[in-house]
Amino acid sequence: MPLKSQDKAGVLGELVDLLVPGGGADREEVFAAILERERQFPTGIGYGVAVPHGKTPALATLGVAAGVAAAPVPYETVDGEPVRLFFLIAGPETLAGTHVKAISRIARMVRHEGVRSRLLAAGTAEAFYRVLCEAEGGTGA
Repeated sequence: MPLKSQDKAGVLGELVDLLVPGGGADREEVFAAILERERQFPTGIGYGVAVPHGKTPALATLGVAAGVAAAPVPYETVDGEPVRLFFLIAGPETLAGTHVKAISRIARMVRHEGVRSRLLAAGTAEAFYRVLCEAEGGTGA
C-alpha cells in the first residue's frame, strides 16, 4: 500500500511482490495460483473491494497483503463497481480452512462503509493495519 498499478494484473503483481519479496520461482508460483483462481471466478466482492486468493505449495504459511489503489481499478465484481481496496491471500492447501476464514473475516469487516472509508484514508501501512485491528475488535464497524 499504496498500489501504483491501474489495471488488475498490475495490482495483483504488486500484491504478490509484497507477499513474496525478492521474486524468484516462489513469487511466480504464487502469482500463477492467484491468476488461476481469478480465471475460475473473479474475486471482487463489491463495495470497491477485491479479495484475490490462491492456494500453492510455494508458501509454508498463510500470507496476506493489502493495498489501496490511487484510482478505481476495473475489476470483475458482484456489483459491477471498480475496486480500490485489495486484500490478497495465499497459502498452502493444508491451510484451506484458515484461508476461508480469513476471506470471511475480511468480507465481514469491509461491508461497513465506515471501515472502508478509514482504510481508504489510511496514509501508512501502520494506519491501515490499525483500522483493521479496530474493526476486527468490533470498535471500527
